[in-house]
Parts: sequence; C-alpha cells; structure tokens
Amino acid sequence: MDETELTTLALAKARAILRQECSPIGLMASPEGYPHVWARDSVITSLGALLSPGHEHCLRVSLATLAGQQSELGAIPNNVSVATGRLDHTNAGSVDSNLWFILGHAFQYRSSEDVDFLRAQWPALEKALLWLRYQDSNGCGLLEVHEAADWADLLANRFNILYDNVLWHAALQAMAEMAEAVGKDGACYAALAADVRHKIRIVLWVGPETAGEWGPNCPGHTEWKHTLSQVGPVLVKRPFFLPYVAFRDFGDYCDVFGNLLAILFDVASPAQEKRILDYLRQVGIADPYPVRVLHPVIHPGNKDWREYYRNNNLNLPEQYHNGGIWPFVGGFYVAALVKAGRMDEARRQLEKLAELNRQGTEEEWEFNEWCHGRTGQPMGYPHQAWSAGMYIFAYRCVTDGKIPLLRSCTAG
Repeated sequence: MDETELTTLALAKARAILRQECSPIGLMASPEGYPHVWARDSVITSLGALLSPGHEHCLRVSLATLAGQQSELGAIPNNVSVATGRLDHTNAGSVDSNLWFILGHAFQYRSSEDVDFLRAQWPALEKALLWLRYQDSNGCGLLEVHEAADWADLLANRFNILYDNVLWHAALQAMAEMAEAVGKDGACYAALAADVRHKIRIVLWVGPETAGEWGPNCPGHTEWKHTLSQVGPVLVKRPFFLPYVAFRDFGDYCDVFGNLLAILFDVASPAQEKRILDYLRQVGIADPYPVRVLHPVIHPGNKDWREYYRNNNLNLPEQYHNGGIWPFVGGFYVAALVKAGRMDEARRQLEKLAELNRQGTEEEWEFNEWCHGRTGQPMGYPHQAWSAGMYIFAYRCVTDGKIPLLRSCTAG
C-alpha cells in the first residue's frame, strides 16, 4: 500500500470511528473507556467532525449539553455522562473545560455562521469567561492553574502554565470575534488577548527571540522578576516555551502540546516557531510515531516527579503524559508543520500518523488513546474520538495546504 492509499484509507476509517461517537447528547470521548461528553475531547474532535459530512451537528449538541450543566459561578463541567446526562465528577475542576468551550463556539460559528445559536449561547459564554478571569488570582493577566487541573491530569505543571495560557489567549481572541458577530464590542477581549500573548512571551520563553518584547513600559509582575532572575542565568536559553513558571520555580522540559498550540494560535513569533519545530525534529519527537508529548521524560528523583504518577501504572517514564505518544497531538503536529510551510515533513508525518492509528491490541484501526513512547505499542483505550477527529483535521491540512477553522492561524 503506497502513501496515498494508506492516508486515504485512514481517513475513511477515522470517519467510521466518528459515526460511533455522536451520542444524543454530543460527541463521546470513547464508547469503551469514556462514555461521556468531555469538554476538551468533544471540541478537539470537532476540528475533524466539522469537516466531515454528516457530523457537522455533533459539536452544537455537545456545546448545548455542556452549557446546560454550567455551574452557578460559570464553570463548564469536565465531562457529562451519556448514561445519566448529568455532570460526572471524574477529574472535576479542570480549567481547560471553559477554554475549549469558548473555542468550540468559535469553531462552530466559523463552520456554520449560525449567529442565532451564538446569540442564544452568549450568556453562557460570558459566564464561562468571567469564571476564567477569576482564575487570575494575583491580577498578573495570566491564569494560575493547579497541577493536574487540565488535559494533563496526571502531571505537575502548575501556576502560569503554557498550555492553559495559550488557550486563554485563543479564547479571548475568539470572544472578540464572536462579540462582533452578535453586535457587541469585542475590543476589550482583543486587548486582553494581546496582553496575554505578550506576557506568555516574556514569562515562558528564555532566549534572545523575545528581546523585542522588553521595554521601559513592559508590564511585569514583581514575583515574575524574582523568578525570572533565577531562570535566565540557569537556563540561558531554551528552544521552546517552558511548561510552567510558578512561585520561584519553573519546569525545564518541553510540553509538546503546549508548544504546538503556541504555534497554531500565533503566540509563537516566526523565530520561536522555527526554533520549536527544529528542536522537535532534532530530538525525534515523532519517533517512533507522532508524537511523544513530553521531552525529556520525568524520572523519580526529578523535582517535578510525583508519587501519584504511579497511579494505575500510568505516568511512568515514556507513558501517558510523561512522554507517551498521543495520536490526537500528532494531528496538531502535522497542522503546525503545514502552518510553517514544511509540507514534505507534514506529508511524512501524516503517513506515520495513519500507521499509528492503524495499530490495535485486538484489531486494526483502533485509533487508540495513547501509546508507549519508546515501543509505540497501544496502551490506552481504543476508538478515541479525538484520535480520529484530529487525523481528519491533519489530513485536510495537508491536502488543502492550509489550516481550517483556526482563523487566527496562517499557513506558510
């Protein structure tokens, strides 16, 4: 089977997986392991579902379900059970549920231009955004997040986390766009988004690429200055955004997903984009398959090791969030390569992503949740919606030569 045949067959198989995931209350994460509508999973899956005929309505249903379970204070549930239609408290308290909820509405609007749905959901969007603003506990402009309180639910990223704050920038941009669509002024959201991007660049990047961000009127929290005075001399420079900066502490490893999102949502400058993608290629982040989500892995004895990483034998080195391979993140990697104009590499990685999704423990084409970072063998649950959805998205990015739905993103 040649490259084109394999990637085209994988597209058909991915669409078949999505047909299993559209429940009456929205996009399930997986029939076997996660029979719930998860906020992050359903929105990420929708990047492929919105591009697949017959699945365009699934995100709309998911968003209505999540809004229906929004808390009095504005929190969007991490997940809602398909069996009960009610909030499930598994991993409750995730910050990124609100972030993906806002972005999901932007994706839906860009796909359908349905202003009536957006207008009906606007009160829930405003509450979701207000809840997020209260997560900036010290008024620095960035979100402060507890460890294991987002998609990396077994990882000790904490405080000013790259992943959450890149999404915060993207969500504010989305709110600006959607506010204008429903006849409101979006300028305040756009200004906040620009401030967040600036602060991510000065707090989480160490290297000469951010020299232009500093100036006499550069905003900076006092505690950042104490922390950064320690970070700079120790690290000197790094070819990626740091995964987090906390109270006089920082992570010194590459959060691959967070850095890919920084590229795709235009937080990374062109110089930073090049440094990140060159580094990921140099360390073989897509070997054996795209992609391992953390490099280097965290071992016992490292300051970021936690004994809870042993829970269910999950987060040991080269597994799960600690350097495991996640096919859905591989889809974002292919998209980032397309955005950077690295089309030959994007085509190679799409083929490897098809090969990865073809694997299975009991049958071919299981579109597994995650695989071992060294062996590439499946270890998570099969038939994952976001593994299938992000393959479809990656396929379209390569075949179209551009990035659909992420409106702020420009390819080339």
